[in-house]
Parts: sequence; structure tokens; C-alpha cells
Amino acid sequence: MDDNQDISDRGPARAAPRDSLFLLTTLSTPEGAPLGKARVRNLSATGLMADCERPVPAGAHIICDLRGVGQVSGTIAWSREDKIGLAFDEPIDPQLARKPVTGKGQQAMPDYLRSAQHRLPRR
Repeated sequence: MDDNQDISDRGPARAAPRDSLFLLTTLSTPEGAPLGKARVRNLSATGLMADCERPVPAGAHIICDLRGVGQVSGTIAWSREDKIGLAFDEPIDPQLARKPVTGKGQQAMPDYLRSAQHRLPRR
């Protein structure tokens, strides 16, 4: 980024290190009205950057459901076309979103192997 570029183009200063990832989430108002789906691109303890299905205005208070973390509330700090910056109301542990999700009682085996196992003749 050019040092001469206006700092307002960058959005607000970040308070925590960011972790790049690709994570799908849904957005809604605190009252539960759906605002569409979003692809989280960067995640930190204090916020995220995401690509949204539709524009969400800066200043809006929203809820998003992050895999491994749960529901998180925050305020849209900036909005540009289909991209948003969300500042969380409370810090989260972003590493929880990276943990693999497994079903209770299921073995840690990929689906394609699990279905192949059922096709094998029993001895």
C-alpha cells in the first residue's frame, strides 16, 4: 500500500493480529432478521473481515455464527460494496474457529473411507 494513500481508505487500526482463513458464516440482526451469508477472510480476537452476499451498512449491530466459537455480536466498523469489517463486542479466541468439527460418537475417519468400510464383506 502506498504510504501517500489516505489512511481512511484502510479502515480503523487493528488492535490484534489477524489470522487468514476461509470460513462461512451467517449474519443476522440482534432481533434475528437474516442479513445473508458471508465468507470470513481474516479473523482476530477483536474482529473479522468478510465478503457478504449483500451490502451491510457501517454502524449496524449484527450477530454472526462462527464455527467453533458460537454466536458473536459486533458492530460493522466499515463497509465497502460487499466487504465488511466487524468489530466484536467482546474478544474471542480465534483459534477455536480453526479446530476441526467432529460429530459426537463418530470416528475421526473421512466420509469416503467410512462408506467404503460398509461395503467390505465381513469375515
